[in-house]
Amino acid sequence: ISFNFSGMRLFVVISLMLRLRPSQGQFPRLCATREALLRKECCPPWDGDGSACGASSGRGFCRDVEVSDLPDGPQYPFSGLDDRERWPLVFYNRTCECVGNFMGFNCADCKFGYFGLNCNERRESVRRNILHLSRAQKIRLVSYLNLAKHTVSQDYVVATGTYREMQNGSNPMFADASVYDVFVWIHYYVSRNALLGGPGNVWTDVDFAHWAPAFLPWHRLYLLHWEHEIRKLTGDMSFTIPYWDWRDARGCDVCTDELMGDRSPQDPSLLSPGSVFSSWKVLCSQAEDYNNRGVLCDAREEGPLRRNPGNHNRNVVERLPTTAEVEFTLGLTNYDTGAMDRTANMSFRNTLEGQMKLTTKTLAGCLCCLLSFSLTCSANDPIFLLHHAFVDCIYEQWLRRYRPTPSQYPESNAPIGHNSEYHMVPFLPLQRNRDYFISSKDLGYEYSNLLDASKQYVWPWLLLAALCGGILAMATAAVIVTVKRRNRGFTWPHMRGWRNLFTLPETQPLIFTHNSEESKHPNYQTAM
Repeated sequence: ISFNFSGMRLFVVISLMLRLRPSQGQFPRLCATREALLRKECCPPWDGDGSACGASSGRGFCRDVEVSDLPDGPQYPFSGLDDRERWPLVFYNRTCECVGNFMGFNCADCKFGYFGLNCNERRESVRRNILHLSRAQKIRLVSYLNLAKHTVSQDYVVATGTYREMQNGSNPMFADASVYDVFVWIHYYVSRNALLGGPGNVWTDVDFAHWAPAFLPWHRLYLLHWEHEIRKLTGDMSFTIPYWDWRDARGCDVCTDELMGDRSPQDPSLLSPGSVFSSWKVLCSQAEDYNNRGVLCDAREEGPLRRNPGNHNRNVVERLPTTAEVEFTLGLTNYDTGAMDRTANMSFRNTLEGQMKLTTKTLAGCLCCLLSFSLTCSANDPIFLLHHAFVDCIYEQWLRRYRPTPSQYPESNAPIGHNSEYHMVPFLPLQRNRDYFISSKDLGYEYSNLLDASKQYVWPWLLLAALCGGILAMATAAVIVTVKRRNRGFTWPHMRGWRNLFTLPETQPLIFTHNSEESKHPNYQTAM
């Protein structure tokens, strides 16, 4: 497939997709077989040596899954009814445990921020404001999204039935999905209601990624996996997800045909025919229908992508958050409080997520309402990625301001799925919530606005240093003049003597040449 734009030619070779290393996601194809489910084992071989988890090459080993027995909160009073409980034990009790900088469901990949055959090259990428991208970069982003939407994932499938419906593994129920739709399904699966058995018999007060402490770590991991899948699909290792800074925005300024799609002049709930996203079909959007039937989303196409910015319930959300409201949120020192759910007043996480009871302001949660799409199916809209990248940026600012340690993440009594040692649903390889309660710099990425902010903070110190230096120089000169007047008969050294007195020994000047060792190593900082 060849894309041409603005003098820039991008080649995406589909044949390479079949040889690229697998990454992370929901159910790896190699583990969605009857044999793997009956063995309850997901330890696929690494192509490099043919051994399970690359054990022969020291990349990892097939290990028993260990889950925490610390108590959950009272919001979900059941046990043994939902496949997501004690993830992933319902499906697998043995998975790959990778060592060093290796990662992946078969340890074929590198940890976030590491690259190379041996995963020993450290690189930091930069996520940038989408409105600051060049035209070529915007076209590349839209092209990559569209490619992901129309390319069937080679590594993952999605479950269309519960483990009980699969007859405890004897009858696997999985479906193909595109690279993009795998992540739509993941977001649906983690946030869906619990199926208690039979039509309409569901428990609504449960969500393994929202309304509790894991909201920010879970979505951080989600974006990292999604970003990695796009790199793997396109071969573009410099790709990063841009963010949409929606503070003080009067409307959806990314809703243009150049970016995420303008509204259709014929039907304001549909996208403009001039946008590639107007041809997209959504899945898992009929959550209420699935609940009424007591079944999982079957991953079938359900109709066009709909979005209606501005046509929302203004009694719930009046507008997008302001800069002042974001700053207020960043000023909250407690990550979570109380029951650590929607009632967690005056906590950073709950305020950012959008349900702080005292102010009734909404931040992260307002986008779903403002753009008129539901939580479970919100990942169908590509704006979801831009929005959560900015939420993650705010999360990063809070982490840098207060510098909490992973041990400060709630260890127990959080809603089910949100304790620090809980494996994030439904990711394989396994990742714990507290592992992403760390700075983005430790995970290999940065935000452009935080880079700019750090530079801005340096200037006041430089100005202060210059001012102090000037005052010190004037004071020194005044002392010298005073002493000289009092000692008129004293012979002062010649000017050249003064110059030599304060001159440091001459050193070899720094010379930069193209033949230096430094120039042999390319700069891997993302240009996007």
